[in-house]
Amino acid sequence: MKTPASDLQAIEDLSRARGAVIAELSKVIVGQRQVIDELLTALLTGGHVLLVGVPGLAKTLLINSLAQCLSLSFNRIQFTPDLMPSDITGTDIIEEESGTRKRFFKFVKGPVFANIVLADEINRTPPKTQAALLQAMQERTVTAGGNTYRLEEPFFVLATQNPIEQEGTYPLPEAQLDRFMFNTFIGYPDRAEEIEIVRTTTSDYRAQLKPVLSGERIAELQQLVRKVPVSEEVVAFAVSLARNSRPASPEAPQSVKDYVAWGAGPRASQYLILGAKANAILDGRLAPSLDDVRKMALPVLRHRIITNFNAEAAGVDSIEIVNRLLAL
Repeated sequence: MKTPASDLQAIEDLSRARGAVIAELSKVIVGQRQVIDELLTALLTGGHVLLVGVPGLAKTLLINSLAQCLSLSFNRIQFTPDLMPSDITGTDIIEEESGTRKRFFKFVKGPVFANIVLADEINRTPPKTQAALLQAMQERTVTAGGNTYRLEEPFFVLATQNPIEQEGTYPLPEAQLDRFMFNTFIGYPDRAEEIEIVRTTTSDYRAQLKPVLSGERIAELQQLVRKVPVSEEVVAFAVSLARNSRPASPEAPQSVKDYVAWGAGPRASQYLILGAKANAILDGRLAPSLDDVRKMALPVLRHRIITNFNAEAAGVDSIEIVNRLLAL
């Protein structure tokens, strides 16, 4: 099937916009190219991202800067043990009409009503508050007082977790982890990058970020991703990756049967293909390849593969399992 000329032009425009976004972010963010690519990929597919990294790696700055480049509203929620669901979704308050003194309920929107929401240290808050955010992520709506309020599109949640300090936390259950398209690791910068970070952040340099895309344009590009054609070979490869991660599957290799308790579900296959499509058009290509799926494998699968005690004893983690699956 021939790709319409309008879609071809949109793909070319998106590829140029990607370069412009990266150029703008480089004014305030040093390095982290892979992280930026994964955030843009997830945004174009309508997915959400779980960011894992130690404090001080500019996660908040990166996300806030991305929102500015895309002309999107941004809210940050600091999750704490005493945070209630209504603190993030909003609540009904009683107001009195002047003159008649008639009382009525008015809904006050919470910080979740933004295009980009940073859920900082999501594992610091109890499960009922986690569930309220995750429901908004999945349904794109908030219900309060019997009324349903739709969240503005695009709606993009980035939740952070600290991989070091786990005392007093409420780890996300596997079923809720599955709601995140990507599990993205933010690592330490290399020596040259760290020198550049220290040099710029201790000076009087103040970057002025220019908007590259609008929320309306991003919504159009999300629809474009869905229309990208994909071959049967690429779909079969993505499905095989997910199926091979399940120890009960006859297709699974011996290492999976030995070290994995639970493998990835069908949502992983869907995200592998959506991510591959978005990655292809970000590169200016009309259709995804097997390499696009391979590039998506680690961020899509590593939080969906649950290893067992044998793996812990042998020092094998989910990342090692994904790498073994890719080597088959």
